[in-house]
Amino acid sequence: MSVPPFQADPEGPTYVYVQVADHIAARVAAGDLVPGQRLPAERDLALEYGVAYLTIRRAMRELRERGLVITVPAKGNFIQPNATEGAGEDAEA
Repeated sequence: MSVPPFQADPEGPTYVYVQVADHIAARVAAGDLVPGQRLPAERDLALEYGVAYLTIRRAMRELRERGLVITVPAKGNFIQPNATEGAGEDAEA
């Protein structure tokens, strides 16, 4: 299963950072991002998603709260080792 490219809807009822977090969660659920995988740097993700750097930072915080991402200082953001167990419920948006 492949996840369609990200399309932000800034006029919609959902914050853009939540849309980004939902898209990343969907990629985890689809197997595009695997447990233990290091995510690109936040600035690189901002370019990839076409959003502000701080939007990605907030999306990472959202994903940490969901238990899908862990952040290791000076190393980066990683997909939680058991992330595939709960990714499906949050990705349904």
